[in-house]
Amino acid sequence: MSELQGFAPPYTVSGRSALIPNPPWFYSGDLLTVEYRTDVEKVRALLPADVELAPEDPGAVAFIWADWQSCSTGGEELLDPARSQYKEAFAVVRCQFEGVTYSRCALIWVTTDFAMARGIHQGYPKKLGSIHQTRPMPYGAGAPRIEAGGRFGASVAAYDHRLAQAVITLTEPSDTNGFVNALPMLHHRQVRPIERGATGWALDEVLTMSGASFERGQAWKADATLELFDSPWDDVASTLPVREIIGGYYCQVGTSWDGGSTLAHR
Repeated sequence: MSELQGFAPPYTVSGRSALIPNPPWFYSGDLLTVEYRTDVEKVRALLPADVELAPEDPGAVAFIWADWQSCSTGGEELLDPARSQYKEAFAVVRCQFEGVTYSRCALIWVTTDFAMARGIHQGYPKKLGSIHQTRPMPYGAGAPRIEAGGRFGASVAAYDHRLAQAVITLTEPSDTNGFVNALPMLHHRQVRPIERGATGWALDEVLTMSGASFERGQAWKADATLELFDSPWDDVASTLPVREIIGGYYCQVGTSWDGGSTLAHR
């Protein structure tokens, strides 16, 4: 009998049907970021009991849009763009676990099934959504440039309800792309038991990860506006309401992912 192949289901003899390929995974994309402050108790409510608030600026949040192109080793997906291009929008907070400060993704939407599957493997709480953001172009009047005065918009919706929208205007080059999403990620990977009526978790892990490699173009500071909304199926504005805009950023990045580390088994 042949052994079934694939990094993730569906497993087949060839392994070609697997939803996601073996790591490493490589990403190139444009990031639009708005950092703001929310109520500290709102961030605390999103953290598991074994995770503490960040010691500095604990109410800081980054809402980020990303227009990605990605592939595995060899880059075959790049010649079939339906398998390489996707967008995501996500909210990041910071936290502390066993004395170390991390970034943590609290909410996230993506546009493809393979991006969702990768995120579930990594502990991201991914959902499907409809995501759009302005693309820069070097020529013509149909797109902004990445330069002072360039204006970019972004939105995310799910189940036909808009959940967030932002506009940024680039002002000057920046040494950073913000501080909230600048640390290794801390996530929990959790699965409910299959038995009806069972309590607790069948899988409960605390894990961390960061990019195996990273490149970044010139980052830009930006003036920013951000509006969040609730829907019948998503409570974004209620979960992380905007109290004060810190600022916006825009940059182009390249990164890769090749595994993480388990910090605790529960």
